[in-house]
Amino acid sequence: MGLGVLRVGSADAAANVRTAVEAGYRSIDTAAAYGNERGVGQGLRESGVPREEIFLTTKVWNTCHGATRTRAAMERSLERLGVDFVDLYLIHWPMAHLGLIEETWDTLVQLQQEGKTRSIGVSNFLVEHLELLRTSSDHQPVVNQIELHPWMQQHELRRYHQEHDIRTEAWSPLGQGKLLDEPLLAEIGARIGRTPAQVILRWHLDLGHVVIPKSSHPDRIRQNLAVTDFELSEADHQLLADMNRDHRIGSHPHRPPTNGLPEDD
Repeated sequence: MGLGVLRVGSADAAANVRTAVEAGYRSIDTAAAYGNERGVGQGLRESGVPREEIFLTTKVWNTCHGATRTRAAMERSLERLGVDFVDLYLIHWPMAHLGLIEETWDTLVQLQQEGKTRSIGVSNFLVEHLELLRTSSDHQPVVNQIELHPWMQQHELRRYHQEHDIRTEAWSPLGQGKLLDEPLLAEIGARIGRTPAQVILRWHLDLGHVVIPKSSHPDRIRQNLAVTDFELSEADHQLLADMNRDHRIGSHPHRPPTNGLPEDD
């Protein structure tokens, strides 16, 4: 369980991260394109928790693919975060039309070997993109961070991950909050004394997903973490499995965003 900070301003990110770490979170997920790396770093420092206890993730943005730009992007991220290394560095989107997936990935491998990042992975990659890395590199992603929630369950991609020892990490695990009004989730939550968000997060964890729900509300940040002391029944799991619509809320990897939020230089 980690904290996501998409669309959170730098000042608010500092407060959210501080609240989350004080509540017990030890994984924080940001990105250069979120424009809040400085705030995330500030929040981590203000939390007083030692750096070695934090698992910190950031990502290289779409305009920074290729060896020279990726390396420079990493240095800017480290400077903004105020750290010597990150724990996980991801290619944010495949940007396959640029023809730079392999070069960008090879640069991440080098950055890992240099100690700039402890682990490397990808985000929003489809099977075809993962296959390209599998057949062209001796180093494989440890994780693929993808849109994943009860409306978009990504069965094919999750099977591929399992076959090739890639962890599945869910961004927008709550469907950007749109699933919280689903009557079925409210019904399950009422029956077991939990919120719809807690029901969804327990579902993710039961399936082995890494989850990074975003919230700017201190109470919800704490509530999202409180999902380890109850279980969903097999019947509940089947009800959630039946919610799949293959419905994306975010961009398709074949049509990635053309620009992100401004980097907070």
